[in-house]
Amino acid sequence: MYAITGITGKVGGALAKALIDAGEPVRAVLRDPAKAEIWRKRGCEIAFADMRDATQFAAAFKGATGVFILPPSEFDPAPGYPEAAKQNEVLTTALLAARPERVVCLSTIGADADVDNLLSQRTMLEEALGELDLPVTFLRPGWFMENAAWDIASARDEGVLHSFLQPADKTFAMVATQDIGRLAADLIRERWIGKRVVELEGPARVSPNDLANAFALVLGHPVRVEIVPRASWEGLFRAQGTRHPQPRMRMLDGFNEGWIDFKDDGGNRVRGTTSLEQLIEALVRQAAASETA
Repeated sequence: MYAITGITGKVGGALAKALIDAGEPVRAVLRDPAKAEIWRKRGCEIAFADMRDATQFAAAFKGATGVFILPPSEFDPAPGYPEAAKQNEVLTTALLAARPERVVCLSTIGADADVDNLLSQRTMLEEALGELDLPVTFLRPGWFMENAAWDIASARDEGVLHSFLQPADKTFAMVATQDIGRLAADLIRERWIGKRVVELEGPARVSPNDLANAFALVLGHPVRVEIVPRASWEGLFRAQGTRHPQPRMRMLDGFNEGWIDFKDDGGNRVRGTTSLEQLIEALVRQAAASETA
């Protein structure tokens, strides 16, 4: 039995689909009872757990061959990341109580960065789970290609892609969430000892110009990149309701300045198969379908 947290998200859902398609038993660990029926229909066992309750998570993990950890992301964390610290305490307590055979944790590119930024929450998660006497794999994917969904409207209606990643010709490690889920399904069925890190990026690195060109190809009209000046970031983020914009700004700095990247020789790196063009075509199609529904 494989217990999956975050199963209602893109990565967790792709992982669950891959396991179910392979005939593996899946336990969906949910917070919202309203989302249970769809997973029951897919043959999953259901467990409910609140992220604040270690006892509930321990029960959800009990008897599992493998557990997939994907805590909710906090995009506007308080200073010192108290939300992440509390989640880590709950998860480590639950895992020690349940003692599954192995754990796969969705981390991130940049979890090994030395500079404080939004992704430091995953650094804290790796440190917490790294102290467990259980086999743990930290899966570190690149920037999610699906973040381009935020650019669909402006690319379609204005022919413009507003980019915080810069300069426009700099390439970044990106990957599709379906590739993350498929790799996680492979990793969680493997056997290993101790702790390991697996990095994942797509078949090719992607620049803002590449994103604009992919939109242009799919939409059938030119799309150009407009760089969002860094001096404007704090005001923009605060106008969107962000109370603590600095961690997000420093994360973007990390990508743009290169200190958030895969740093080793690539010996533990895997490449996904979903191309940028395939992903953009799917996103545009989904957006059109949702608007006509």
